[in-house]
Amino acid sequence: MAEQNQKLSFTEKAGYSAGDAAANFVFMTMILFQANFYTDVFGISATAAGAILLAARLWDAFFDPVMGVLADRTNTRWGRFRPWVLWTALPWCVAMVLAYTTPKGWSASAMIAYAAITNIMLMTLYSMNNMPYSALGGVMTGDVNERAKLNSYRFISVNAAQFIVGGFTLPLVAKFAVGHDRQYAWQMTMTLWAVLCLVLFIITFATSHERIHPVNAQKSSPKQDFADLIKNSPWAVMFGMTLFHFAMLSFRGGALYDYYHHYADKAALFDFVQKLGLTAPALAPGAPAPGGILEWLGYIVHGTRENLAASNVADVANSIINMIGTAVTIVVILLSPSLARKFGKKTVAVTGFALAAVSAFLFYTLKPDEVTGMVALTVIGAVFYAPTIPLIWAIYADVADYSEWTTGRRFTGIVFATIGFALKAGLALGSASLLWMLAGFFHYDSKQVPGAETIEGFRFCSGIVVGILFTICTGLLLAYKINKRMTIQMADELTERRRKSATA
Repeated sequence: MAEQNQKLSFTEKAGYSAGDAAANFVFMTMILFQANFYTDVFGISATAAGAILLAARLWDAFFDPVMGVLADRTNTRWGRFRPWVLWTALPWCVAMVLAYTTPKGWSASAMIAYAAITNIMLMTLYSMNNMPYSALGGVMTGDVNERAKLNSYRFISVNAAQFIVGGFTLPLVAKFAVGHDRQYAWQMTMTLWAVLCLVLFIITFATSHERIHPVNAQKSSPKQDFADLIKNSPWAVMFGMTLFHFAMLSFRGGALYDYYHHYADKAALFDFVQKLGLTAPALAPGAPAPGGILEWLGYIVHGTRENLAASNVADVANSIINMIGTAVTIVVILLSPSLARKFGKKTVAVTGFALAAVSAFLFYTLKPDEVTGMVALTVIGAVFYAPTIPLIWAIYADVADYSEWTTGRRFTGIVFATIGFALKAGLALGSASLLWMLAGFFHYDSKQVPGAETIEGFRFCSGIVVGILFTICTGLLLAYKINKRMTIQMADELTERRRKSATA
């Protein structure tokens, strides 16, 4: 039987991972830049931007369980979850461009309405694609070690996409803005990312296969699925952990953008990029930029350290530090399966989050000109956090296994959909709370040059608040009861049940 073929080929692992790489062109743009795009480029207030982000992502969060019910009851020759990756690919790309397009000559209220509608459209398509995609990983194999490997492939691709988004978005925006404006530049950059997404989604659909199917064509109602899920204590813990985890990610992404653009000393950032050979003399007015790939990508800073107010030095330095952290993450993720086999997923995750909290608190102690310390703590934080990334998603599959183990019924879609609810709600609360916290406690006004109090807010949010959120995640993971021994026991017993069902 196909379900008994638990080993996955390199092609299938790599092909599956392409789908999450595509998702991260939206996800990481959303985490790193969307809040600042709405305030600094689209031109709406921090309060309005926070409300839009909260409304769109909360709608997305509530839509995820609906999508889970629908996906669990989808029945095609391609499976339950896989076809959704294909069906949503092109609409996803259209919505992606529209969400980062700025209308010209519209009233303030019309602009807010447009931002809300396009953001909700994008988030809905994100759910329709990514929830079934995530559940697909839980039914491609029942082998716990293969799942760890699959998620390692997946998150190597994720971090490759994050490397591209974090490293090239801002320089490309600066590049496309030459002769135009940043509004046009954002539209062009997102069009480029959208084309890449379409190709990657098609690869995932073409290479992935579903092997684990419900035993005995199980029949259940959504009400029963939710009732059983609420009794699942590991799910409850991971729901809370996911809420705080992704709140931390969106909060940190927006805070770090402001940290590097307003708190970090621009002269020190110039010295940093100069050591990398990424500076050049200022261009004469009207003179064309010299050729070269780095110049085309917007990675050359023109000018001197004494005249940096209008330069792209913060964009370039921020992007390079993003790429350094992501490159370290990609390398360390490779260690994740072996660490999980030796210590168990829970132990590795608890340790990683606890140490990441420490590195975040230390980040707050840095002075504006300590760029070397910023890079060092980015690397250290990536080393601690990286092994947890694929393991958290493998833990979600274990939660689905726990439901099947205790109830005799499998409802993978609902498990991943409700986790998706927590994820999207966390993203919404993280982005909105950052903007509201900055406006309410540190007098942030997107129309004004940040004052000393606001700049201290960027620093506080990037370090102290992020560290607190990491600490809360650590505590919740400590409460998660599925350890290494239980994971192996569940996998063995479920494999035997499926074997008996297949031969009955």
